[in-house]
Amino acid sequence: MGARALNGKSLRSRTCSSIGVLEELDSNGVPGPPRILAILSSALEKCIQKNEKGLKASSQKEVITIFHGSRVPALSIRQYIDRIFKYSNCSPSCFVVAYIYLERFLHQMDIHLTSLNAHRLLITSFMLACKFVEDECYNNAYYAKVGGITTAEINRLEMKLLASIDFKLHVDEETFNTYCSQLEEEAMEKCRIERTFRICGWGKSFTNKNGSNNTPTAAI
Repeated sequence: MGARALNGKSLRSRTCSSIGVLEELDSNGVPGPPRILAILSSALEKCIQKNEKGLKASSQKEVITIFHGSRVPALSIRQYIDRIFKYSNCSPSCFVVAYIYLERFLHQMDIHLTSLNAHRLLITSFMLACKFVEDECYNNAYYAKVGGITTAEINRLEMKLLASIDFKLHVDEETFNTYCSQLEEEAMEKCRIERTFRICGWGKSFTNKNGSNNTPTAAI
């Protein structure tokens, strides 16, 4: 689709604005963290919980790929996505495109998103999205450092993901807006749940503090 298309008609819809794909400014005129970060984090975390619960309840064994780590990373999905945004200097639309690539990979490989493979799939999908969407982006070594893996590893992951989706990086406007709509539904569902908790008097919500370092290094 490219940066030109993403900055054009496809981003002028009400849905894109609702989920924070369009850049938002605070009271001082400074761009704040886009809403898409929280929405995507929630969608992925919910998917992981559902998959791991299903795998645990069944006799089905998880298919291991090169995206799997030996242990669950210290950073949560939300912290990891916040970190990627902080150091990537990218447009929020990259996160939607990365989500599309990630789902294409999972569908083609017929595997589940879990705590062991989500982080590597995220940084690899995001790097490819930046290369496809943005006019300028960093090199693989930089994204590897942001993602907490080695350059050699992210190179291997990139080739595996590309081959698995048959190098189909193009995302048309209809597909992009469809995924934006799905993420908007996720956001609305989350709001309904949180509002129910408050009404029921469950007290204050608990949030994780951002554990990002000042330098782009975080092993996973």
